[in-house]
Amino acid sequence: MVKVALVHDWLNQYGGAERVLEHLVGLFPQAPLYTSIYWREGMPSAYRAWPIRTTWMDHLPAVYRYHQAYFPFYALAFATLRIREPYDLLLSNKSGFCHGVPTGDKPHLCYCLAPTRYVWEYEAYAAREHLPAALRVALRPLVAALRRWDYRVAQRPALHFVAISREIQRRIRRYYRRESVIIYPPVDVERFRPAAQHGDYYLVVSRLVPYKRIDLAVRAFTALGLPLVIAGDGRDRTALEAMAGPTITFLGRVPDAELPALMARCRALIFPGREDFGITPVEAQAAGRPVIAYGEGGALDTVIEGETGTFFSEPTPQALAQAVLRFDAEAVDPLACRANAERFAAGRFRRAILEAVEAVLAGDFPS
Repeated sequence: MVKVALVHDWLNQYGGAERVLEHLVGLFPQAPLYTSIYWREGMPSAYRAWPIRTTWMDHLPAVYRYHQAYFPFYALAFATLRIREPYDLLLSNKSGFCHGVPTGDKPHLCYCLAPTRYVWEYEAYAAREHLPAALRVALRPLVAALRRWDYRVAQRPALHFVAISREIQRRIRRYYRRESVIIYPPVDVERFRPAAQHGDYYLVVSRLVPYKRIDLAVRAFTALGLPLVIAGDGRDRTALEAMAGPTITFLGRVPDAELPALMARCRALIFPGREDFGITPVEAQAAGRPVIAYGEGGALDTVIEGETGTFFSEPTPQALAQAVLRFDAEAVDPLACRANAERFAAGRFRRAILEAVEAVLAGDFPS
């Protein structure tokens, strides 16, 4: 039996990366899991049964709640990490620096959620997070040093990349000068089923944070006077409510058990941000509903133009509004949406990961 060690950037918040991790742990339940920090009380209780190993960063003050403030330390933490248990292959689930764990000649398969955003897209990240100008300038030398380190470790011969979308595959090629294969993230499509009828509302399901661009949807639907339901919460909620007209409804965080029905009854899902992949559009299609998405990033992998949704080409309220007006949601076949969503089912992800592991160990994986 192959002995695998798992590495994950941090365990103090729950999102798409952690959903992927859960599937990896399910594939390799005996594998030790190394991570920089682990907030035991803040993560799902099931994680407490996992063999989690942390670095020295786990003892830093208030690191669980303010992990971003410690961003200069993650590269060092993983560069100095030594895996104690014997293993045949390291499998990293990376959006930060965990691919920098030294493995020597041991093979390393990196499931790349994204090349580190605040390193390779620093100016856009700093603007989005509203960093003060002086701090932005002061951090540039540090970010440049992290970029050099990130590039250097990505050149290790034993390291092989898997990308989650064509967008991420392009970034791996651009930033790391490495090739990769695409394995789409797992989506629990079985939770969702098309409904016999749907309502007249459009739907957003998202955290309310700047890069999700929910402001585009709020402004577009306020101008159109059409009903938009927003499920989710976040630091932008107050500002979004202030700009919203009477046809916009904020539900806050919706329990997971209620989400499938909310999806199945909407007229269409609105997906206004540029995402690396984006699980929500796949969930909407699994529920038989089309998607109106910004035509960049992972949505280009998951939505079929004219068949399961449509795209708008400019990140403006006007472009989104025009897409809503020209798109006939009634003409979309719910079964076609469902069939497209099946391409991203969790079972396919698990089989593809196991095949990738076997290919790396056999020396047949592209590099």
